[in-house]
Amino acid sequence: MDLGEKFVIRSNSLEPKQGKILISEPLMNDFHFGRSVILLIDHVESEGSFGVIINKKLNASVSQIVDDFPDFEGTAYLGGPVSDSQLFFIHTLGELIPESIPIIDGLYWGGDVETFKTLIATGIANEENTRFYLGYAGWDSGQLVDELVRNTWLVSDITVEQYLNTPPELMWSSFVQKLGKPYEMWNRFPKNYEDN
Repeated sequence: MDLGEKFVIRSNSLEPKQGKILISEPLMNDFHFGRSVILLIDHVESEGSFGVIINKKLNASVSQIVDDFPDFEGTAYLGGPVSDSQLFFIHTLGELIPESIPIIDGLYWGGDVETFKTLIATGIANEENTRFYLGYAGWDSGQLVDELVRNTWLVSDITVEQYLNTPPELMWSSFVQKLGKPYEMWNRFPKNYEDN
């Protein structure tokens, strides 16, 4: 068995759709997507897909990145290579923010920015219920499915609790571990395999 076969995805029976996560295969060597976990915000096969990388913290707070924004000391995350100068947010505040889009039960994408700023200023929106992302990951029609066929990603589930409570630096290995025995080798594979 060659090295590539040891890391092939054994079961990718879940279909990509809003609220699922994509776990990158361990051989992916890419600044944005290596060892990444992407939360799918939308997936329409005929139109395309987009999501945000949820496990790559930046070394800056939101207040350091955005001018004229209420003081929010929460860390920003690298969301993806598309529109990487734009800031996006995911939260659990639901109907408190008009125009929020449900992702999974209890987790929402965006919404009315002025209302959101007020909630930050009053302390209702905080690091415990909100995450900010610079940029996003996007796929044209059919592109994500093609990547799944090539075993670039594994589709899996995530809960609000896992999203909020799993340390970002442990997300990839934690979600791989939850996949069970067929994926044990993934977590033992070194990040910089070319150096070994």
